[in-house]
Amino acid sequence: MKRRTLDIIVGLGLIVLAGLLLVAGVVLTSNANFANDYVKDQLGQQQISFKPAATLTAQERQSACLVTYAGQRLTTGKQAECYANEFIGLHLQSIAGGKTYAQLGDVQTELKAKIAALPKDDPAVAELQKQLTDTNAARETVFKGETLRGLLLTSYGFSEFGVKAGQAALVAYGAAGLLVLLGAAGLVHAAATPGSKGFAVPDTAKELVDA
Repeated sequence: MKRRTLDIIVGLGLIVLAGLLLVAGVVLTSNANFANDYVKDQLGQQQISFKPAATLTAQERQSACLVTYAGQRLTTGKQAECYANEFIGLHLQSIAGGKTYAQLGDVQTELKAKIAALPKDDPAVAELQKQLTDTNAARETVFKGETLRGLLLTSYGFSEFGVKAGQAALVAYGAAGLLVLLGAAGLVHAAATPGSKGFAVPDTAKELVDA
């Protein structure tokens, strides 16, 4: 095979591959922009704002992100993660001893069983009923908190897909640029190579001497 032919084939092949990577980069960039815009729009509609720095409690001040985002409107995935874990998560721990919605359901069932096992005029029924009422209220509050926390963390996860897509797009663009340079170098070398020059042609004279 002629060296010029090989250089042209390799050069064009690298340029075609670079074009494919460029297309992949454009698709990844589009996905990244969609994820970022979607998360921003959805979070913006919730109208959630972080507490101003002056109103943060001592516990809240221990969270670096709550201090950083103090007073800001929640519009990004990172902010959603902070609000979900550091703000909602913190305050959920102060409700019913930090029990989850499912755990409070077990407490409800246990209290109802105790009430059902006692006569209606038993003095202990009133106290148990009060505990059940408090548990019901706590469970409803925890349900709302856990639901909002889950939605915010879902938004954060979706935004991370956008971040990863953006990073992959940069890699694709960089690789495409490198392949274009290599392909162009191959074509330049082909233009500078005599058409009669072969590739990996054996040295006939040397072979005869060795023989």
